[in-house]
Amino acid sequence: MTKALALDDIRNFLNRFASAIMRDQVHVDALSPDKFDPQYNGEMWLAWRLDHLAYLNTLLMTLDTVTPDLLKELTRIAVTKKPVTVRRIAIELLAECASGSCPREDVATARLFFSRLIHELTDGSNTIPTGRDAKASMFLWLAATDPLRISRDPECGYGDAAGLTG
Repeated sequence: MTKALALDDIRNFLNRFASAIMRDQVHVDALSPDKFDPQYNGEMWLAWRLDHLAYLNTLLMTLDTVTPDLLKELTRIAVTKKPVTVRRIAIELLAECASGSCPREDVATARLFFSRLIHELTDGSNTIPTGRDAKASMFLWLAATDPLRISRDPECGYGDAAGLTG
């Protein structure tokens, strides 16, 4: 049986996500202008990263709302779902929250955000055998480079953040 995730694990995950976003911005700032598509809007993408950082800060400030039952469910997700699937759903949900596309009251706390993430992942598909370490699996939900997948947007044109490490 795997060890259940703890609030400190979630805090570390959120902090690493925020750090990866900040490293990505530093990486982009260091690129020469000829790396970008002419349509690239640096101010818009900076605002996108800052919106995500602000929402991650909201989650960090409300971690005390996460219940032991919710931690158990997150542990179950971590050991039974493919990390690439969780990463995709988590990034999409985070984008909805950071952009205001979903009502703020529905995702105003860490408990509400993670409850929604669990709900979106509880469909019986993309499961893998259990027995994996939940904490290690959870950190696979985060891409160390280009965590928000901005470089994959056709408007950006600068490609993957090769060489950027987490």
